[in-house]
Amino acid sequence: MIRELFVFAYLTYVKIFFSLFSLFPQKKKTVFVSSFGDNVMFVFEKVINLADDQIVILQVPGTKGTFTPDARTKVLYFDMFRRPLTFLRGIYHLATCRVVFIDNYYGFLAATPFGENVICVQLWHANGAVKRFGLKDPSIHFRSRRAYKRFKSVYSRFHRIVAGSEKMAKIFQQAFDVNDDVILRTGVPRTDLFFDDEKKEEMVHRLRQQYPLIKGKQVILYAPTFRDSQLKNYSIQLNIKKLYEALHDQYALLLRLHPAVMNQYENNYPDFVIDGSEYPDVNHLLLIADYLITDYSSIPFEFSLLGKPMIFYAYDLEDYAETRGFWEDYETFVPGPIAKNTDELIHLLKHHSFDPAVIQKFSKEWNEYNDGHASEKLVLAIYNQEEKSAGN
Repeated sequence: MIRELFVFAYLTYVKIFFSLFSLFPQKKKTVFVSSFGDNVMFVFEKVINLADDQIVILQVPGTKGTFTPDARTKVLYFDMFRRPLTFLRGIYHLATCRVVFIDNYYGFLAATPFGENVICVQLWHANGAVKRFGLKDPSIHFRSRRAYKRFKSVYSRFHRIVAGSEKMAKIFQQAFDVNDDVILRTGVPRTDLFFDDEKKEEMVHRLRQQYPLIKGKQVILYAPTFRDSQLKNYSIQLNIKKLYEALHDQYALLLRLHPAVMNQYENNYPDFVIDGSEYPDVNHLLLIADYLITDYSSIPFEFSLLGKPMIFYAYDLEDYAETRGFWEDYETFVPGPIAKNTDELIHLLKHHSFDPAVIQKFSKEWNEYNDGHASEKLVLAIYNQEEKSAGN
């Protein structure tokens, strides 16, 4: 009840100022609201080159990626409580722009009814989906009617949703309760990296310098999904000692963990374990990984573009399926073998128990529209539509 009152007060505040600022003239301006940063960065670079809008980037707390302000670009810290005046400036820009790009669920959108001449584009932060989200998240049944109405209001602001495949397009329609004509089948912007050989080579060279331990080693990237229970229990559900004893001569283990977990981890195997948790872009780490170990994250959808083997370390599969739910049957869906403990992981790695054809099929299904030109296709589609609207 207290939470709902707080949210109501926050949204009322946003709505009042958004309504006032909407009285100002609309400008040739594009606003990005960024929390994950990667898709935003790719689209931002194309907007700079292909459109002549002024750019405003609103960075929410914890935003990944760095944006540099210049004569054409403003970068604002978008937090009502830490920077209230800057937050109001952000609301002003949202109320007076012509294009908005977002990369996550933002509750404030429930209080920002954009005008007819504004396009709000949801970039989202995942190329595919294993676990359910949005209106199909099982936890929604425990939320109030007011909260459900608020979620629907936020989703109604998504005038366009970018999809990398037909499979993801269908999921978005269910998760956000939107029609097919909302889906933009231009591909996921950040996947452009995987088609750019020059940029990939540059990133691999840079990472080899940053992590010299990987020289001459096979790199295993362990990137699990963060679980709420880990806020109380910080342990890594891997027997690092066993992995070290079995693999350290030929392999290096690159950890990509939530800060709450990694901060509590003491690295007793510095000649085997590398902490990549603070590295800003996980897709760069995929380029140096020879194997991926994950569970329910969306990382495999992009990793499959590289055709490299994956192991799904689903030690809590039954519990996770019950609490979070999956879009498809997990055991037949994932493009690699499933392990339930460290011994099984070691066995799979040593015996190279992987099927390249399965990975290729998975990538073809989930990267249908990702062709290396997703950012450009998206920007051309949005701004051509804007120019047509302005001419009417």
